[in-house]
Amino acid sequence: MKIAIIVPMAEEAEFYRNHFHAEKKEMFGSTEFEHFSVNGNDVYLGLSGIGKVQAAMNLASLLSNVDIDVIFMTGSAGALQKDVHQEDLVLPSAFAYYDAHNTAAGDYVEGQIPQQPAQYVLDSPERASFAEFLKKQNVEFREGLVVTGDSFVASTEQKDAIKQNFPNALACEMEGAAFAQVAYAFNKPLVAMRAISDNGDGSANEDFDIFVKKVGAKAAKLISDYLEKKN
Repeated sequence: MKIAIIVPMAEEAEFYRNHFHAEKKEMFGSTEFEHFSVNGNDVYLGLSGIGKVQAAMNLASLLSNVDIDVIFMTGSAGALQKDVHQEDLVLPSAFAYYDAHNTAAGDYVEGQIPQQPAQYVLDSPERASFAEFLKKQNVEFREGLVVTGDSFVASTEQKDAIKQNFPNALACEMEGAAFAQVAYAFNKPLVAMRAISDNGDGSANEDFDIFVKKVGAKAAKLISDYLEKKN
């Protein structure tokens, strides 16, 4: 299989190098991907950059050049619910854009881009396989809607505005729905995992730099272990 692992930041990519050793590096579009061989699988590790455009551009560049079988997206997110806490793992079952407001443009709902699905639902066999692996490893995780926008949510006011339109959303971040839209266009399965690094309420300034590395290391170990055991 050809497997893509894409993370937003170099600090997160670094942890995968503790598990894999790159055979070569390749440029696709503006992004450099490291190429690994893991348990008979071809793994491409690259950075998405931060924000929707960077994420969509860099994933599309890879998928236009390599026939990827499954995409793993990892990174951090801010909690939107009181029972979602720092260091919790979230395995999104759907993505939507919290900053897409197109209900006046036609028969669309909040979070929907015109001529696109209302939400990008992640329900592939590949995602189910990874979820089962986490359960067998006794790793606790949440499943549900995660919403995406181009703003770093760092105030209660921002958080409340998002929850008004998406009361059930577990978390918010800056790339996931863009990844899901590109994966949908290319008909590729996406497995997304977000680790909660902050509460999205103003505490991020003191929390983010610390937690992004901690949760990045955790995500890298889980995905690396999964790939090393996958036939």
